[in-house]
Amino acid sequence: MKKYYVLYIMLMMAATGVFSSCSEDDLNPTSVITTGERVENDFDRWLEANYVNPYNIAFKYRYEEMESDLNYYTIPAELSQSVQLAHIVKYICMEAYDEVGGIDFTRAYFPKEFFLIGEWEYKNNGTYILGTAEGGKKVLLAGVNYLDRYKNSIASLNHYYLKTIHHEFTHILNQTKEMPTAYQFITGTDYVADKWSESPYNAGYLRRGFISAYSQMEYTEDFAEMLSMYVCYPASQWQAWMKEAGENGASLINSKLTLVKQYMADSWNIDLDKLRDSIQRRSADLEAGKIDLYDLTLK
Repeated sequence: MKKYYVLYIMLMMAATGVFSSCSEDDLNPTSVITTGERVENDFDRWLEANYVNPYNIAFKYRYEEMESDLNYYTIPAELSQSVQLAHIVKYICMEAYDEVGGIDFTRAYFPKEFFLIGEWEYKNNGTYILGTAEGGKKVLLAGVNYLDRYKNSIASLNHYYLKTIHHEFTHILNQTKEMPTAYQFITGTDYVADKWSESPYNAGYLRRGFISAYSQMEYTEDFAEMLSMYVCYPASQWQAWMKEAGENGASLINSKLTLVKQYMADSWNIDLDKLRDSIQRRSADLEAGKIDLYDLTLK
């Protein structure tokens, strides 16, 4: 309530200043605040044809306060970068699941809403939120206004955007069909909650059996990190991580990976290796400049 009260006071002060410095003859009867209907643009029509009609997915790039988390300072996503991200998400993520699991799978289980904001959501422990999943239906993608900085590097795109999408989609799948109970016991006593970003946990995590520092948060986050890291990065990178993990760490990570693969195969009829192959091929296409990220042609 305090925020709205302060805003009200500021508006009253502004109004007082206007009326004290202007005469009635200076006032323009036309309001600068409009309440008309939103004007549809080419991007809206492209989203209708490529997200709404085939998938029943809303891709919200216009800022809506009710969709935002008011615990953070957030800003709108820029239009040009939203257009590019919509192409990237569709080609590398959604269509990869179409290819391996069938469009009916993607249509039924992929999040029904993406909401974009321009900045990351910064926390008071020095970390920031790249994205979140809500109620098994909505995915927030933050930091969209940095896309131009990272779009030419698939490794950067994975780190800041794409891995987040696969991670959050994994949570949605887990909310629909439970993950294997055995997973939580592989490194069951080694999860550290919010301390994952602090020393000594922010280093050496591979040797302790975790694929990322964030995996140490708790076992459901570990599961989502395992799937997203596996499909986003090439086999050569995975092999390098296993070498760094050492015998014990690699054994723990591979035990987790086995359960992730079994879960995707048994619960969703998805071959995780085929999914990774599709994502890697599509990522290479993007990095080679084969995808026009600005094309809004309706086909």
